[in-house]
Amino acid sequence: MAVGIFDSGLGGLTVLDAVQKRLPDLPLVYLGDNAHAPYGVRDSDDIYGLTTAGVQRMFDSGCDLVILACNTASAAALRRMQEAWVPQGKRVLGVFVPLIEALTERQWGDNSPPREVAVKHVALFATPATVSSRAFQRELAFRAIGVDVEAQACGGVVDAIEDGDLILAEALVRSHVEALKRKMPDPQAAVLGCTHYPLMQEAFQEALGPDVEVYSQANLVAESLADYLGRHPDIAGGGAPAFLTTGDPRRVSSKATQFLRRGITFEAA
Repeated sequence: MAVGIFDSGLGGLTVLDAVQKRLPDLPLVYLGDNAHAPYGVRDSDDIYGLTTAGVQRMFDSGCDLVILACNTASAAALRRMQEAWVPQGKRVLGVFVPLIEALTERQWGDNSPPREVAVKHVALFATPATVSSRAFQRELAFRAIGVDVEAQACGGVVDAIEDGDLILAEALVRSHVEALKRKMPDPQAAVLGCTHYPLMQEAFQEALGPDVEVYSQANLVAESLADYLGRHPDIAGGGAPAFLTTGDPRRVSSKATQFLRRGITFEAA
């Protein structure tokens, strides 16, 4: 059985890269829904329909566990999927879980009442759809009290990254950080709530300043997955990862190679 990593585009490759480094023998299938990217500007019903279609494609490819490496899909679709759609024997996990585990310093299975945590002022940088869903704030409130979250919708950053225009992406990051700081002048921590954003982590850190701890998802997700698989040893196998896309495989392969700076070849989903 393979583990699936689903994303609306290329951002989830940061998660795949971290998972490969942490778990080099784990069989992986990556599916990018590039034909319908970006998800961040779509409504929740549209995101739900596209996400369930993509995850079903991964189940059909032999994946029993799928990670939604797309924050927008995790925010807008995951809870609904888990409650009413995920088939028996299949599992779908999101990328908010490891972030909130790290931020609150408590395990996801810890169902004790919410308690105060050290960090009181958190900046959340994410896509417009993730911000409007308030999913991060809702999940955080189950586990922590007294945390002020100020969210900033980072329009344009994903498109600039996928177009390879990192100068524009850095300029947009600075602009969004400035806008956030007008609302929350002194954040203690910043959450990069999009799997594209690790590529801009240095730009976020520089704009926020050295006193702000920046939480990026890829490595946190990889560590969380390693822990999960340690508790669910039924997942085994090997082999090179498969890369699937709903878009033009040649074009997506070229962009992905530029994105991760190593050769990647996609096939049609």
